[in-house]
Amino acid sequence: MKRKEDYYKIRSEILKAMAHPSRLFIIEEISKGERCVCELTDMIGADISTVSKHLSVLKKAGIVTDRKQGTTIFYRLRVECIMDFMNCIDNVMKANAETNINAVKCCKC
Repeated sequence: MKRKEDYYKIRSEILKAMAHPSRLFIIEEISKGERCVCELTDMIGADISTVSKHLSVLKKAGIVTDRKQGTTIFYRLRVECIMDFMNCIDNVMKANAETNINAVKCCKC
């Protein structure tokens, strides 16, 4: 069994992998269904190598998985309950916005 410190280190690595606006966008988009790199590139407005790097970070953290079809690779969430965590973050943002005038309001609040 791993030490408690290892447990929290692994958790923090997963959170770090998510801690980028483009990666959060990717997670939300692929929660709706599989996407290929080219689709995500168009949506994000970044070059293909940047989007591929973001996907690689998410895959290494175990957040996304992929499948190859011909020459195209499709990405999807590995564990869909990650969206429950995202909803929790939205709730924190909403609570902050209700109690703090300086809080950043998201488009879902």
